[in-house]
Amino acid sequence: MRRDLVLRVASKFILPPIMLFALYVQFHGDYGPGGGFQAGVIAAAAIILYGLVNGLARAQKMVPQALLEVLMPSGVLIYAAVGVAGLMTGENYLGYDHLAHDAVHGQEWGVFLVEAGVFLTVFSSMIAIFYAFAGRRRS
Repeated sequence: MRRDLVLRVASKFILPPIMLFALYVQFHGDYGPGGGFQAGVIAAAAIILYGLVNGLARAQKMVPQALLEVLMPSGVLIYAAVGVAGLMTGENYLGYDHLAHDAVHGQEWGVFLVEAGVFLTVFSSMIAIFYAFAGRRRS
């Protein structure tokens, strides 16, 4: 793979704002459009851009496959745990009212935790798909 200086420099400038925008979308998802899925795709796109510009091996050093294998089920477990916590407190599955001292804070915590679980799963899944396709040998 040929290393293009312009692409490498431009990607170094654009990657931090992309990740910052992913965090904004993640935390603003409670109040407007956005949330875990969109933020996960945006953050994964930043890592994928890094991998396309600098090579798969360098991207895998930044986000190793072993980490992805832990993050994917962790996000699903967080999502399910929030639902089970609602059941255990007398609510419906994913009923958030009893997750805090009052219903409003319970809703905030419930949505935050569910969106964090979705973020982890989408982020790690998208990168794992990229690694799978980028790691294939041409025949």
